[in-house]
Amino acid sequence: MDANILAYNTNTLTHANICNLLADTISGTLTEANGKIWHAHPVWFINDNPIVGYSEQKKGIRLMFWSGAGFNDAKLNVRGEKYKDASVFYNNLNEVDTAEIIGWLKQSRVVQWDYKNLVKRKGKLERLF
Repeated sequence: MDANILAYNTNTLTHANICNLLADTISGTLTEANGKIWHAHPVWFINDNPIVGYSEQKKGIRLMFWSGAGFNDAKLNVRGEKYKDASVFYNNLNEVDTAEIIGWLKQSRVVQWDYKNLVKRKGKLERLF
């Protein structure tokens, strides 16, 4: 695991166990993805396109898929207003269903919007897959 991601997880004192489980699940499933700290949070990229990440927020740990709205899964119930992202919040380790997350991670390979070129396209998203 990236040392900076490990440090992020360690610094989320009340949710470190959730963060470590998410990082291990993401890294173990999206083996072709590169994880790093981006905008102060762990994010994994495929071909420089952000795919999945998590952050500690007041409501808990937010697991976000940049193209998650395209997964059509009601459990990803926090939807972005402007883009195609979707999220879920976790507060306890027992809420995390790794099989469900692995399913979303597999979908993230085939449902992708081109966030990498969002600035170049002046805010317009185009579907990659």
